[in-house]
Amino acid sequence: MTLPLEILYIRLRNELEACHHYLPQEFDLSEERLTKLPLRVEVGMEGIPGPVMENGKLVYRYSHRLDLIIGREYPFEKPLVIWKTPIYHPNIMMPEDGGHVCIKLLSEWSFNSTLFNFIKGLESLLLSPNGNSPFGTDTCTAAAQYFNSTPRRTPPVIVAPAPKVVGQ
Repeated sequence: MTLPLEILYIRLRNELEACHHYLPQEFDLSEERLTKLPLRVEVGMEGIPGPVMENGKLVYRYSHRLDLIIGREYPFEKPLVIWKTPIYHPNIMMPEDGGHVCIKLLSEWSFNSTLFNFIKGLESLLLSPNGNSPFGTDTCTAAAQYFNSTPRRTPPVIVAPAPKVVGQ
């Protein structure tokens, strides 16, 4: 099932405008840009701690990159998400393993889901890894074991700047 292209364009423009009000990023909202599908949106999240394993020690990275690829079937079909930066997380694959993201918002994607809510959900996922539902990669499995056996401490969240979409 697909939306008529002009309706899809309006929806994408509205969703990206909503993201713009939350994320300090200018978007190309032209019909020409938003109707060239699949649409690749490069997202840069800043200020949200995400776990990274460095030299056997868990540290937190505050800058993350991912791609959202939106196809012609959107919003009936969820966007494809590809994580681009190193991460030590049970629910986010390392880029070399495919960069896939396991998030409830994707598994329960529906016509009423939005890019804004998805980005907010990613923030929550970074802050609260789910060690009970890891991907089957070596890194994700190891991260799940780590988070299931180590008492959690809340890393500091950097207040400014807010997460932002850095390009399209």
